Amino acid sequence: MITLAQLLTLSAIVFSLAIAGIFLNRKNMILLLMCVELLLLAANFNFIAFSRYLSDINGQVFVFFVLTVAAAESAIGLAILVVLFRERGSINVEDLNTLKG
Repeated sequence: MITLAQLLTLSAIVFSLAIAGIFLNRKNMILLLMCVELLLLAANFNFIAFSRYLSDINGQVFVFFVLTVAAAESAIGLAILVVLFRERGSINVEDLNTLKG
């Protein structure tokens, strides 16, 4: 049986990988969005772990709301990246230093 400590350790590992990905990769916007998704996944692991540990379904219900927000964030973020790529020809973070209308 999987214990609460094991689930929280897995969540901490995923969270650490996401933070490391954000700080180490500052050039590719798609990878930055993927790291943000990993951060949300780590939070969802915590919700599920404590929901299972406390035998309460509220944490599992909240995960569905987080997943809905994550899906919307991904769709909007990718749409913005497509528009930026069409306008500038690159999605590198270093090339996106100005926001002009």
